Amino acid sequence: MEKKFLNLKDIDCYVLSYRLSNYIWEIVTKWDYFTKNSIGSQFARAMDSISANIAEGFDRYNKKDKIKFYRYSIGSLYECLDWNQKSMKRKLIIQDEYNFIFENLGLMDILGV
Repeated sequence: MEKKFLNLKDIDCYVLSYRLSNYIWEIVTKWDYFTKNSIGSQFARAMDSISANIAEGFDRYNKKDKIKFYRYSIGSLYECLDWNQKSMKRKLIIQDEYNFIFENLGLMDILGV
């Protein structure tokens, strides 16, 4: 019997957050300089941080170390919810984009990021 090892790409939260970070990147790169420099860069960094911390925690051998990075991901997830709300309030994204981001961030929360 062949032994199967868990791969980073097998983790739903990682795949979802990676895809969502690219989705947000595509939106933010179209904003004007001021908006990109203020909200955009922080929104993109926070979203990138979710998948990056999952990846970093995945490679740790110590359970406490893994948990630390997964908790960082959760903090970034809540930060993204805030940036998504602000982006909608300031009319930087449309309702469909807001809903898509909100629903996917909610899925990650349910999945345990």
